[in-house]
Amino acid sequence: MDVVVFLPITFVSGLIADILRQFSMVVVVSTLMSLFVSFTVTPLLASRLSRIEHLRKDSIFGRMGLWFEERINRLGESYKSLLRWSLSHKAVVLGVTLLMLAGSFALVPMGFIGSEFVAQGGQGEFFVKLELDKSKTLKQTNQVTRQAEQRLLAMPEVKTVFTNVGGGSSFIPGQSSENTSELSVKLVPAEGRSIATEDFLLKVKRDLKGMPGVKVTSSPVSIVGGADQAPVQIVLSGQNLDGVMASARKVEAITRKTAGTMDVKISVEEGNPEVNVNVDKEKMANLGLNIAQVGGTLQNAFSGNNRSRFREGAYEYDIRVMLDAFDRTNTNTDDVRNISFVNNQGQLIKLSQFADISRGNGPTKLERRDRISSVTVSSYVFGRPQGTVAKEIQATIAGAGLPPTVNVAFGGQLKNQNDAFGNLALALLASILFVYLIMVALYDSYVYPFVVLFSIPVAIVGALLGLALAMENLSIFSFLGIIMPVGLVAKNAILLVDFTNHLKAEGLPVREALVEAGRERLRPILMTTVAMVFGMLPIALASGAGAEWKNGLGWVLVGGLTSSMLLTLVVVPVVYLLVDTVKDKLGRRFGKKPQAQEQPA
Repeated sequence: MDVVVFLPITFVSGLIADILRQFSMVVVVSTLMSLFVSFTVTPLLASRLSRIEHLRKDSIFGRMGLWFEERINRLGESYKSLLRWSLSHKAVVLGVTLLMLAGSFALVPMGFIGSEFVAQGGQGEFFVKLELDKSKTLKQTNQVTRQAEQRLLAMPEVKTVFTNVGGGSSFIPGQSSENTSELSVKLVPAEGRSIATEDFLLKVKRDLKGMPGVKVTSSPVSIVGGADQAPVQIVLSGQNLDGVMASARKVEAITRKTAGTMDVKISVEEGNPEVNVNVDKEKMANLGLNIAQVGGTLQNAFSGNNRSRFREGAYEYDIRVMLDAFDRTNTNTDDVRNISFVNNQGQLIKLSQFADISRGNGPTKLERRDRISSVTVSSYVFGRPQGTVAKEIQATIAGAGLPPTVNVAFGGQLKNQNDAFGNLALALLASILFVYLIMVALYDSYVYPFVVLFSIPVAIVGALLGLALAMENLSIFSFLGIIMPVGLVAKNAILLVDFTNHLKAEGLPVREALVEAGRERLRPILMTTVAMVFGMLPIALASGAGAEWKNGLGWVLVGGLTSSMLLTLVVVPVVYLLVDTVKDKLGRRFGKKPQAQEQPA
């Protein structure tokens, strides 16, 4: 069963496949090897090493064993009484089960269980980006960054700091600027500090904000080891850039007001100083110039050209011709007005003779999405589940009355989460279908495998309740924990159904067969489930680096297996009795020989 449960996960696509495919393949291969060992090595060892032992009261282990057997027998008798009552009150049992299932699903929209793509693991690493005024030089940026380094290294929790001044940023790959720097901070191991990574990141951010003229943003390290992208990303696009910018400012205000958001920013920022040159084409043509000449001359002045070559022996070197550094960075419009051009008659023409020159501010960059102007509003999330925050922002934007000409799309972790949950939901349905088809082939019946499937919903009750009680969020790993019990809890139901069918074949009435099967199979069900629960507790209670990613998985399995063990022992026999009764009635109606009839209780 475990093999067919994990096989669908190996075929999912997208980012979720890269994260979970190896895990699923390991489970599939190890389960197949375990099956092979159970059929070969285990019987061999049992035939050589096992022996019958009779418990006696004259030894400590004997008394302990007898005490345990007595408790198991008492539990079995109590379970028989509960099962007889349940079989006589089927509507009550199914009604309570449905209420519990509905209540567990309600924990998500009621806010008791948040949602996120992947939990923010405390790996002890994070990035800090410093941004100064755009007029600052690389040397000034380096001086301010050294002050930030000294503050960080003075903190006992900090182990190392790696700094990149003016280079490409891990926040926005491919972009660099002289007025920005990025610091990669690594903390001492978790046992050597008393503060979590997320809390220390906020502490550093507050401390560095005290530096005058410096804008500080921060980012935790992602699951793949790089700077984590902003989990909340709202992409607005439209034909009119001004309208898109106005809508982006509204969305930015909404995002800032949402609890849990931090470092909210718009990708296309205004305020970049520039010189605007508005050319009068008619005057330019009358003076014997064309736009290619004007554009080429301005490009040579500020960007330069390397069409010339210097040859020395067998080597050639590019010669770049441009204005000197002072003139290129000087924003005095008078100097720009006096740039000279040579017309087709060899005359010198100044730029001011055919163009209006003015100073202004422009966007730092231009974005396009599907060839349409776009702007991205991004935000980091701290203290709350990322998916929950994104859903709140999405709901608020839907009622904000943005223009219909502006298209709003959500990216970042919300898009990854929706894609991943959709793929995992399909994998869950495929797992249930495969389990059902295998049981149909084994039972040679379409009815009794349907009874076994009722053990799966009762596992979801405990899985969601376990997440809520542990204050964990629904992520891809906890969702995986919901898929895993499909094969595990089905085994418990198979033990009951298979033994009930065996007792019925020997002539025992249905009700008595269910009671006897429940009593006989109580011990193996307890053994397998308790062993799995104790095996999952170390994962659920782990507190090391990156443990937050897998804690949810552990609690889902602990809660799902526990609820399935308790409810399967009652719900599956009740459903079996109902299905068997309906089957016999249909058999009598269509002239088929009925099975052995149950005796009144």
